[in-house]
Amino acid sequence: MPDSDVVLYDKLGAVGHLVLNRPKAINAFNIQMRDELYLSLSAANDDPEVRVILISGAGDRGFCAGADLSEFGTAPSQVVARRVRWERDLWGLFMSIRKPLVAAVHGFVIGSGVEITCLCDIRIASDDAVFRMPEAALSLVPAAGGTQTLSRNIGLGESMNMLLANSPMNAQRALSVGLVHRLVSKKSVLDEGFAMADVLAALDPRAIASAKQTIQTGLDMPIDQGIGLERRETAKLISSR
Repeated sequence: MPDSDVVLYDKLGAVGHLVLNRPKAINAFNIQMRDELYLSLSAANDDPEVRVILISGAGDRGFCAGADLSEFGTAPSQVVARRVRWERDLWGLFMSIRKPLVAAVHGFVIGSGVEITCLCDIRIASDDAVFRMPEAALSLVPAAGGTQTLSRNIGLGESMNMLLANSPMNAQRALSVGLVHRLVSKKSVLDEGFAMADVLAALDPRAIASAKQTIQTGLDMPIDQGIGLERRETAKLISSR
């Protein structure tokens, strides 16, 4: 790929690896990154050889420093929000993917970086990671589902503390509240991400997709309906063997 690409995509066996690639800006999220991430994520999702998608960030300082305010600030917030939503429904794409998504994050994980992390199924972080949602302090609200996905992952109280008070969360706290699932050293975070991706890639992709869909769909159902969905998915898997 040319040097100008701000999202790199490579396929390593059954793992599609996406890298946010604006290291000089701590991978700040801009419109070009949104578009390239959409295209790369779509390519990985549509490739039958890819069983797992791994997302990481380039550079030493962090996974993603949030939205590039120098770019998104060039239009009224309502206009930008509408463009982001309708031109590329990146966040809808994330939520529609049935393949497992693994995030390997390090350093600064801010705003959009937290939202991308929350949209992944397995989340591995470096022990120096710092998570923050500064939108309210900037007279904004999260625009990539953060008000919904964060609370579903870490609960109402912790989400309020992050979103309203702009309180940073260190890696140990993120682990304890379920924002991430394991901590490793910064130098090991990508290796650990690939190791987890390889474990998932070795499993039956139909069972993985079914389990993921059942969990996600069941969250919006009464428990008896969710159990009914689980039984139907189990029956479909057994009958397809």
